[in-house]
Amino acid sequence: MSNGNDPLALEQALASFDALWSPRIVTRVNDYDVRVAKVAGEHVWHAHDDTDEFFLVLDGELHLALREPAGERTVRLPRGSVFTVPRGTEHKPYAPAGAAILMFEPTGTSTVGDRHDELPDHVDATTGHALDAGRRTPDVWRLTPDA
Repeated sequence: MSNGNDPLALEQALASFDALWSPRIVTRVNDYDVRVAKVAGEHVWHAHDDTDEFFLVLDGELHLALREPAGERTVRLPRGSVFTVPRGTEHKPYAPAGAAILMFEPTGTSTVGDRHDELPDHVDATTGHALDAGRRTPDVWRLTPDA
């Protein structure tokens, strides 16, 4: 995790781990964690009762299925897109072709929210893991080649 005084390349942070749906905390801002994750396939339907959840797609495309009062819909987020899921809204992230994402949420927020479906083995129920950015070189993992 960045101590706030040293820059941290997100590409290097992503290269330091392989686990899917298992975010790493790259820094903290006040009482919020900034987390990065590699994702592929489906997460789980869940909701955060007391906080919004912010997503920024760093690479690939993330889909967010949402259960809203007007019904279900899916939001597609290509690389560079941001979206905030409002507190209390059931949602299920999925990435058919894989993606790298950044999330901004209060420290201690569970990746599976306050309410969730049964957890499959590939989903890590965590409040974020410490980052070990020195383990691998920054070019090991890249979803799309450089242009």
